[in-house]
Amino acid sequence: MFRRAKARARVAFGEKGGNALHGVLLIALFSCSAFYIAEIPFVKSLSFSPLIVGIILGMFYANSLRNRLPEAWTPGIRYCSKQILRAGIVLYGFRLTLADVAAVGVPAVAVDVVVVAGTLLLGVLFGRLMKLDKDTSLLTATGSSICGAAAVLGAEPVVRGESYKTAIAVSTVVIFGTISMFLYPVLYRAGLLDGLGNAGVAIYTGATLHEVAHVAGAGNAMDPSGAFGIAGTATITKMIRVMMLAPVLVVMSFALARSAGRKAVPAEGAAGNAPKRKIAIPWFAFGFIAIIGVNSLLQAASSAETVRDIPFNGAIEYLDTFLLTMAMTALGAETSVDKFRKAGSKPFFLAAALYVWLLVGGYFLTKLALPLLG
Repeated sequence: MFRRAKARARVAFGEKGGNALHGVLLIALFSCSAFYIAEIPFVKSLSFSPLIVGIILGMFYANSLRNRLPEAWTPGIRYCSKQILRAGIVLYGFRLTLADVAAVGVPAVAVDVVVVAGTLLLGVLFGRLMKLDKDTSLLTATGSSICGAAAVLGAEPVVRGESYKTAIAVSTVVIFGTISMFLYPVLYRAGLLDGLGNAGVAIYTGATLHEVAHVAGAGNAMDPSGAFGIAGTATITKMIRVMMLAPVLVVMSFALARSAGRKAVPAEGAAGNAPKRKIAIPWFAFGFIAIIGVNSLLQAASSAETVRDIPFNGAIEYLDTFLLTMAMTALGAETSVDKFRKAGSKPFFLAAALYVWLLVGGYFLTKLALPLLG
């Protein structure tokens, strides 16, 4: 059986496929450990998902064991950060249905659209002002604007940045998202969010926190009651942001290709020799959208009240989380401390600026949208 697996690995990785398979198995082993660690009560109280634990384990490997293991395993690790990543993003669509959008209505959609667009634009603008490279700026802005680590992973094949830049962008999401998860309940208990009402607080939370886990953690700390309490409405609002990942990646791909084309235009008279950047069409993003459509049909056919009630969705979500954890672990495995030093503090200053925008700008955007609730 193992020989057969090695033969298939040669097809995927070439002649060194057998050794590369060891790299995939190593990442899978780390990912299993990440699932176990994420269930430890203290880690669980921080709402650290297996994805976050996975990248930490990967970085531990990169800075301790990397040089002691065969270099031939590296293609397998990279396979996890590319192909397995795309599969994970596609399967992520099973967590969403079009009914989620209808459940919270126009106010949540309006705030989400402005927050996502505003955060992306400000990320690019602030990145230029800070003289930060475009790849890191886009990855950080995408993670802050949409769905944290999963969004950074989705943008990585489109941006085509180096793996360590992806890991740095993910780390900024973890830091500021975790701060928010504890800060929002404090603001709520202190009465500083009373001007929004519970419905507004739910939309504000879902539209501005980084990770789905952060939204769930903060929402439950404020009001866990029912599907349309703060926790339920905030989670649905957050999932609408997640739905925006696919169109954002498509627009980003065309924008990057156009920008590269402008820079590549040579002097007049040699325009015909201008090299063009190939448009990196994120086909996996279309797969993500298609799966949402399929999931919506399955919900209608099975008369399921929620996504989790759809047959087999629980198992698919578990598999998807494992695949994304493998991708995160692989990215961490290619991120050394030296690369963090090389990046400097600018990515974190950018993430901090975007965090202030989400915290303050998101509040006022929600307040403006509340009259739409009628």
